Amino acid sequence: MNVLVTGGAGYIGSHTVRALLAQGHQVTVLDNLSRGHRDAVPQQVRLIIEDIHHIDKVRRILETAHIDAVMHFAAHSQVGESMENPTIYYDNNVVGSYCLLEAVRQAGVKYMVFSSTAAVYGEPEKTPITEDMPYCPTNVYGQTKLMIENMLAQFSRAYGLKYVALRYFNAAGAAADGSIGEDHTPETHLIPLILQTALGLRKSIKIFGTDYPTPDGTCIRDYIHVTDLADAHCRVLSYLAQGGVSQYFNLGSQHGFSVRDMIETAKQVTGRDFLVEEAPRRAGDPAVLVAASGKIREITGWQPIRSSVETIIADAWNWHSHHRSGYDVSQ
Repeated sequence: MNVLVTGGAGYIGSHTVRALLAQGHQVTVLDNLSRGHRDAVPQQVRLIIEDIHHIDKVRRILETAHIDAVMHFAAHSQVGESMENPTIYYDNNVVGSYCLLEAVRQAGVKYMVFSSTAAVYGEPEKTPITEDMPYCPTNVYGQTKLMIENMLAQFSRAYGLKYVALRYFNAAGAAADGSIGEDHTPETHLIPLILQTALGLRKSIKIFGTDYPTPDGTCIRDYIHVTDLADAHCRVLSYLAQGGVSQYFNLGSQHGFSVRDMIETAKQVTGRDFLVEEAPRRAGDPAVLVAASGKIREITGWQPIRSSVETIIADAWNWHSHHRSGYDVSQ
C-alpha cells in the first residue's frame, strides 16, 4: 500500500516507518519538524515538510502520491505541558487532526491508523484497563486524544472512513540496531531521563510523587517497546485492508512497573549508580496505568516480543550512550 505517515520524523512514527518499509509498503512522511528529526527518516523515504493544518496542501499530497492509508502520529504528547499550556494542544492535536481528516475525506483515502493513548481513561477504577472502561481523562493531552477518537468515529459513520485508534501505554526503547531512538526537547519521559542521568548529563533523576496508593508509593506504568508498537500498526493496517471494522485497541505488555522499579533496573542494565531525588506529584498523573491488551492479540495475532523492561532499557541505553546529544550530535 501507499502509506502517508504524519509525524513520521518523531519517535514512534519513525520506528513505524521502518516497520512499514520492511513489509514492502511505499511510505511518504509528512512532518513539520517542529518536534521531529530529519535524521530519523530513512534516506529512501520521501520527507515532505508540511503542517497538517493546511487542508488543501495535504489533500494534494494525498492525491499526488495516490495514498491508500494514513498513519497519524503528528501530535504534542507531554502531559505536564498540556496542563500548563492547553491552547497549543487543542490547536495542534484537535484542530490539526480535523484538518487532516478533512483532507483525507476530500482525497478519498480509505484507511487511517491513529496514535491514541491510555490517557483517555484517566484514573481507572480498576486495572488492568480494558477498552470498554469509562473515559475520564485527567489531563489535557488525554482529552485532546479522546476528542480526535470521537472525530474519527463520526467521520467513519458519515463518510465511510475505516480506522483503528491504538491506545498506547508507555512507549519506550529504541531500534535494536541503535539506528534511531527517543529524542525530545525538552525530555519528559522517564527512561530517557534515567539514562541521561546515568550518562552524567543530568545531576539526578527525580521521582515525582512518592505517596501514591501503590506498593512503593510511586506511579506504576505499563511499558511497551517502540518496535512492538510499530509492529501493531502494521498489523492493524492489514486488518483494515482485509475488511476489518473500525475500532480501538489497547497496546500494552499487561505488566506494571513502578518508577522505582525502572530506576533500579536501569542501574543494573547500565552498571552505573546515580543520584535519585524525590519531588512533589505532577498535575494529571494517575497512580496506575496497566493495559489489558487481549483484544488486539486475539484479533490480529499481535504479541509484544521486546517489551521486557530489561530489553527496553538495554535498547534505549544502546541508543542514548551513542547519541549523548540526541540526533544533533553523535558521540
